[in-house]
Amino acid sequence: MKSVSTLSLLIALGATSALAEKWDMPTAYSASNYHSEMAVAFADKVRDYTDGAVDITVHPGGSLYGGAEIKRALQTGQVPIGERFMSAHANESPILGWDNLPFVATTYADNEALWQAAKGPVNEALAEQNLVTLYSCPWPGQGFYFKKEVGSSDDTQGIKFRSYNTATATFAEQLGMIPVQIEAAELSQALATGVAEAFISSGSTGYDRKVWEHLSHYYKVNAWLPRNYVMVNKGIWDGLDDTAKAGLQKAADETGAACLAKSEELANWYFEQLEANGMTVEDAKGSFKEELETIGAKMTAEWLETVGEDGQAILDAFAAK
Repeated sequence: MKSVSTLSLLIALGATSALAEKWDMPTAYSASNYHSEMAVAFADKVRDYTDGAVDITVHPGGSLYGGAEIKRALQTGQVPIGERFMSAHANESPILGWDNLPFVATTYADNEALWQAAKGPVNEALAEQNLVTLYSCPWPGQGFYFKKEVGSSDDTQGIKFRSYNTATATFAEQLGMIPVQIEAAELSQALATGVAEAFISSGSTGYDRKVWEHLSHYYKVNAWLPRNYVMVNKGIWDGLDDTAKAGLQKAADETGAACLAKSEELANWYFEQLEANGMTVEDAKGSFKEELETIGAKMTAEWLETVGEDGQAILDAFAAK
């Protein structure tokens, strides 16, 4: 009887080990989006650099878990690895909104410098939530999509505005709009059905979702360059041997650098595609721009008040870059 129990235990342990080698990686964005393409490239590198010890399958477009579910699935170990737009969780931990400070870091170089300043305290906050960041990659600068010409907040009153985090909801409210929480995978349907009539995002989202079918104007604001994070459940990460960790981190470092370069390369291309499909693409100006800058300064001040010393340390380190 003892030998049967021992054999059963060995079989069970063997099955667990085999499962641990195959990781499902949920992401929220379409397979054709560069973040998803980079996630696949990362998985290929991991397979190579770990000699097959870790085999990652990427599930794009919210097909495994919806965007809003990914972080929780990671924290609880339902999946070992995943990608999430982290500022979507700034309501849980305000420091995660470091990359949504309007007009603080509006270029790729400044965004990278701000990330280097924020990385330490942000990763400490994530570790407390059972998460380890492997790499982070920015979206292009954020601008406003509307279905009409907008010259000031007089033109935005009552518009249903798709928000993806607290910062975008705040912008909407300050401009007299009605924020509606909608994930990227649901955006096309929301626009088609009138659940949303406007939103702020990069040219990438507009291109991926073919928003010219419903909207007419894009205002380049470059308010911030938000980031996606690829993260591992901390308990699973801590259980890896040093060789596997080194392979994963090497793949992450290379993919993070490549993803940043790809984002910068595509930024203007997305604008060209929006224009080619009939949208008016122009810089925000006049009263509209002035209002946005006033709102942005207020939002940064409120973030500093909420986050406290860690937030001020991040901005001080960035200013000293």
